[in-house]
Amino acid sequence: MRESNGRTRLVLVLGGLSAFGPLCLDMYLPAFPEIAARLGASHSQVQLTLTACMIGLAVGQLVIGPLSDMWGRKRPLLFGIGLFVLASLACVFTDDIASFTVVRFVQGFAGAAGIVVARAVVRDLYSGAEAARFFSTLMLVFGLAPILAPVIGGELTASTGWRGVFAALSIFGGLLLLAVALGLPESLPAARRNTGGLRAVLRAAGTLSADRAFVGLSLTTAFAGAALFAYISGSPFVIQDLHHASPQLYSIIFGVNALGFVIVGQLNGRLVSRYGPRRLLGVGIGVNLVSALALLLTTAIGTLGIFGLLVPLFTLVASIGMISPNALALSMADHPHIAGSASALLGMLQFLVAAATAPLVGLGGPGTALPMTITIAAVSTLSLLALTTLARPTPTPVTP
Repeated sequence: MRESNGRTRLVLVLGGLSAFGPLCLDMYLPAFPEIAARLGASHSQVQLTLTACMIGLAVGQLVIGPLSDMWGRKRPLLFGIGLFVLASLACVFTDDIASFTVVRFVQGFAGAAGIVVARAVVRDLYSGAEAARFFSTLMLVFGLAPILAPVIGGELTASTGWRGVFAALSIFGGLLLLAVALGLPESLPAARRNTGGLRAVLRAAGTLSADRAFVGLSLTTAFAGAALFAYISGSPFVIQDLHHASPQLYSIIFGVNALGFVIVGQLNGRLVSRYGPRRLLGVGIGVNLVSALALLLTTAIGTLGIFGLLVPLFTLVASIGMISPNALALSMADHPHIAGSASALLGMLQFLVAAATAPLVGLGGPGTALPMTITIAAVSTLSLLALTTLARPTPTPVTP
């Protein structure tokens, strides 16, 4: 019973830490049109604040991940959460789009601590199919964030304005800071820490960069994630402006899609012991690409309206629930001694690719969904190519 309670507490805390990304990115999506109006900004400038947060999430992981290999998981994590609380409060008091963009970068940098350390803690404690199962369990908590974030964000925007969204984020950060300080044990004992300083960090980066399978799996999940972020960045304008949905209806649509992500993540946890993470990863990538191509086709036809978007968007988002836990488990399996650095490099690639992708969805202006759907189809194709080329298993030589 005590072991079960400890695992549940670990899932809840790590799920909350992993939620920094979705909360930073999703919670203020229904407020995009209001932010543009209140700060006198264009749609592209508002989308750039999303890109700034993604870059912050990428850079923060690159810094905090190796530090967690050297100093343990808890100290860098507490610093990051504290900075997140301060940055969220700073967002409340910004009055121009330039300052808001800068603070969003800092908020993403700080929030990266939760994401990178949560993955490293899982690798400290689990490996192989067991790690994939734990990551799938984590998806249940992690998946609640994109379900609840836009719904809460839509209600806060309607009742308190967009600034209320960031006040709520600062409160969430404060509560999680307390939970980590009191309820998360250190998972990396001093004897296993990397004590080589900067030289050891560079050596770890070289080891990971030279591992073709690690790079391939990292790119596979990065491109698949970029399809998701293209949807996140483009959907507020496509669904609300182009198809005239209210912020509340948009939040419901977004939440239903995220529910599919959670359900598939839990299904993956039940299937991974039987079929293995690599086979399920291939299935997830296949569904992702078919959904992306269907989304592009229905948009190009243009006669199916919003319903032509909703079905392929649902299956596209749901497929990430099968891609993410298996890709994470496979990519980190061979590097337990540098789990923080591996988590950092994986996360950096994911958010840098997403940051480069997100602005592309607005290039055609507010009157068309084609830029979003073309971008999604392109990165989904690249994800399949990364899996089938760089990340393919190396044949085991047969000994005579």
